[in-house]
Amino acid sequence: MFDMMKMMGKVKEMQGKMKEAREQLKDLRAEGESGGGMVKAITNGNKELISLQIDESLVNKKDKEMMKDLIIAAVNKAVDEAGIKAREHIRKSTDGMLPNLPGMDLSGLV
Repeated sequence: MFDMMKMMGKVKEMQGKMKEAREQLKDLRAEGESGGGMVKAITNGNKELISLQIDESLVNKKDKEMMKDLIIAAVNKAVDEAGIKAREHIRKSTDGMLPNLPGMDLSGLV
């Protein structure tokens, strides 16, 4: 038989785990690079850019548009990777907390 009080306790426990997991996202790191590693971007699990490295050989070039394109590509790759890592982190943090209910998708929480 379905125990509603037990389920509510699990929901409360899961809320705590979700909050803790979200707080830990600031420490998660994801890297994206472009131009064969000439531009590297590092983001955290909150999809915030925290580091940007640009090879000096690009800075001396007059082709600023190429440099901008490489920066945008590296940052976008890092943000995409951060999203993947964040979802996986949240999934692992809440794994087994609730029964697998059809239609219950928690992926939108990150």
